[in-house]
Amino acid sequence: MKIQISVDFLQKLVIVGVLVLIVIVLSLLTDTFLTVTNLTNVSRQVSFVVITGSAVTLLMISGNFDLSVGSTLGLTGMLSAYFVTLGVPLWLSIILSTLIGTCIGLLNGVLVVRLKIPSIIATLGTMYIARGVALVITKGHSIHLGLGPNFTFLGRGYLGPVPITLLIIIFILGLFYFIETKTILGKYAFAIGGNKRTTLLSGVNVDAIIILLYILVGTLTGFSGTLLASRLGVGQPMVGQGFEFDVIVAVILGGTSLKGGEGSIFGMLIGAFIVGLIANGLNLLGIHSFYQSILKGVILAGAVLLDIMLKKRITV
Repeated sequence: MKIQISVDFLQKLVIVGVLVLIVIVLSLLTDTFLTVTNLTNVSRQVSFVVITGSAVTLLMISGNFDLSVGSTLGLTGMLSAYFVTLGVPLWLSIILSTLIGTCIGLLNGVLVVRLKIPSIIATLGTMYIARGVALVITKGHSIHLGLGPNFTFLGRGYLGPVPITLLIIIFILGLFYFIETKTILGKYAFAIGGNKRTTLLSGVNVDAIIILLYILVGTLTGFSGTLLASRLGVGQPMVGQGFEFDVIVAVILGGTSLKGGEGSIFGMLIGAFIVGLIANGLNLLGIHSFYQSILKGVILAGAVLLDIMLKKRITV
């Protein structure tokens, strides 16, 4: 008797096994790894990847990319601090900065859908534009004066014994898991990534769906930027360099196909924690960050190779 095992199930099984193995190995190598303080720190570190990655997962499932999230993160984080120094209330500066991220997402969607620019090229362009705007506004300097004592509350604060960032992660993950599994938007994202032409012929407004997905990415990236600035306590225009690749590694490692049509929010979450725990473990072991960059490249290549291998028909 043959039992068909789905590729999606195998991918999730493998990455969960990898995560467990990493935890075991690092726990044996350093006593400070498996502590509440350290794991809380890891959760905060990966929160920005998880929040942005929740929307990026759906976008990549639809077969599109966004390379501008790192620069958008830096721009919106800087602006949240900049607005406060101009006398704007903190809550309003967060909203305004998040909406600027929304506008960048809309711009990306228009460039890809209306102007037919390939998503990699279009978002590469907005990546440079967003970073340039951040540097022009600040003249290359960080913003750290006049932010007030409440500026760091969102990124460093607690609600009872629970970090606010952890509560935000849980809410975002729950929301996007619902969107992925229970809504038409999630269904259409898979359909577009699986076969865009067939989906279009079925009467689905493909252009509108893709633009909406880009808007969601921009919005969550904008919010992540404000959250990161709050955690750091400074508006830094150069923050977020390489962030786009951290997100992509997490998404691909979590089982999202480069061609679209496959992926999951759950897988992205596990992928983000795999990358975050490895980086944290290497830091605890005193290994230089240069080696972490090499390891990220190896992990990305390995994730793509795993995706290719599991596409073959597997039966037991």
